[in-house]
Amino acid sequence: MSLSAEAIERVVRMALLEDAPWGDVSAETLIPVEARVSAKLVAREAGVLCGEAVFAAAMTLTDPAIAVDFKLHDGARFAAGDLIATVDGPARGVLQGERIALNFAQRMSAIATMTAEYVTQVSGTKARIVDTRKTTPGLRLLERYAVRCGGGYNHRFSLSDAVMAKDNHLAILTAGGAKDLTTALKEARARMPHTTHFEVEVDRPDQIEPVLAAGVDTIMLDNFTTEQMRAGVEHVRGRALVEASGGITLSRIREIAETGVDIISVGALTHSVRALDLGLDIEA
Repeated sequence: MSLSAEAIERVVRMALLEDAPWGDVSAETLIPVEARVSAKLVAREAGVLCGEAVFAAAMTLTDPAIAVDFKLHDGARFAAGDLIATVDGPARGVLQGERIALNFAQRMSAIATMTAEYVTQVSGTKARIVDTRKTTPGLRLLERYAVRCGGGYNHRFSLSDAVMAKDNHLAILTAGGAKDLTTALKEARARMPHTTHFEVEVDRPDQIEPVLAAGVDTIMLDNFTTEQMRAGVEHVRGRALVEASGGITLSRIREIAETGVDIISVGALTHSVRALDLGLDIEA
């Protein structure tokens, strides 16, 4: 997965316009127009870098005369105190672009760093760590890219990419007992294009066999205990991919992976991160 220049520019321009709709009155009042600065992007804590192109775009779209030179690149690990990049150019532009550039780099690096922690914990198992649609509206592309920089994988990007029957879908499909679960899902499968992936969420062990009987591609075990997951994997026996979801924490990710599930989806990767502490230090 990569980020196109067009996609980056679209998101960054929106953020810059939000932050300085009529310019930066502070910089324009305080800083001479001819002033130039050199600055260093420095890590205040350890992490995994993500967002170099987005950071650079926030600077150069503010003022094309700003030059950004990254010493590390997306996916690289860094320690507290490491120099990540240098920034040189007109002082007003650097000051105006600083907050937006840092906001993106801090959030994206935080996601990459958290993802890397989860990925490390499942090392040696077959489980993939994947994200969810619990992303910041408008920033999904950037946040999904950050997951990849941390060594994780992406789930469906949007509602248009796959059929996923969740608990509310199933409740409507089987309302009133008019159809049993297997029949309802088989009828849905018959309406799908043959290239579309079909995933179904279950929240009780007794739903597993009726769902498998419909010929689904992936079955999601939602909020199962570790023992229920292990039993669920044994029940499926390779007839579909098995995804674990719900209540996934770093403290239990290893035991979940060791049940034999194929996929572990972790909403926390994008909805619960704390911005990583990066600073832009202007050299006096």
